[in-house]
Amino acid sequence: MTRTVLSLLLALTTTPAAATTQDDVLSAILRPGWQMDSGAHMAAMDMTLAPGWKTYWRSPGEAGIPPSFDWSGSTNVKSVHIHWPAPSVFETNGMQTIGYHDRLLLPIEVVAVDPSMPVKLQVSVDLGVCDEICLPANLALIADLMPPGAPDEGIRSALKTLATSALDAGVTTVSCVVDPIADGLRLTARMRLPDPGSPEVVAFETADPAVWVSEAVTQREGGELVTMTELVPPDGAPFALDRSGVVMTILSQGRAIEVRGCPAP
Repeated sequence: MTRTVLSLLLALTTTPAAATTQDDVLSAILRPGWQMDSGAHMAAMDMTLAPGWKTYWRSPGEAGIPPSFDWSGSTNVKSVHIHWPAPSVFETNGMQTIGYHDRLLLPIEVVAVDPSMPVKLQVSVDLGVCDEICLPANLALIADLMPPGAPDEGIRSALKTLATSALDAGVTTVSCVVDPIADGLRLTARMRLPDPGSPEVVAFETADPAVWVSEAVTQREGGELVTMTELVPPDGAPFALDRSGVVMTILSQGRAIEVRGCPAP
């Protein structure tokens, strides 16, 4: 566990919040959705937050806590894939976090062991919710997914806000330079894509979730977006980076572009 995440977890558990409980600021249900032509089932987790409160994206930034999901209580479930809507970028006390405010409708694609039979989808979610204070939260949700179900316009709308692929967004070149630093690696990426005319934030992810990722420093150089981050593994030493497992998400104007892979120049 990184020092930053440890300090944030301690803050979540020690912040005086006796007057505010999870039930005051967060409610959630599973929406059962429908069975798609592929045989997989499209459901969703529907979370409502009190005004001013937010929760975090899968890569929440240095000052955020990523949610964790435990689906082990489900039955007739082969796999679960979460489709993340484009998140927002928040600035709080000079620190950047990435997440959602007010409401999050999170589409969930469920592949059944036997698609002809009902699915019991059960999940335990640990997450952080924040406003002027932060609270640790846990959601225990359950729903029966009965084929064929019924189309859900709310879920369909959420699916329209997913990240655009690099190809569809007009990203023409991607190259990454990796330099060793005392406790890990410095990764500098150059991507050629249209300038949206507004500030861009880049979130880096690696194939190893244990690697700590710093807030990226990003700027435009002509038609190129240049962004740099530092990667620190648990042992605090340079390491072999799986370039194919690097994901860069470019956030601007409520839109997300997902770039997968970080090839050498």
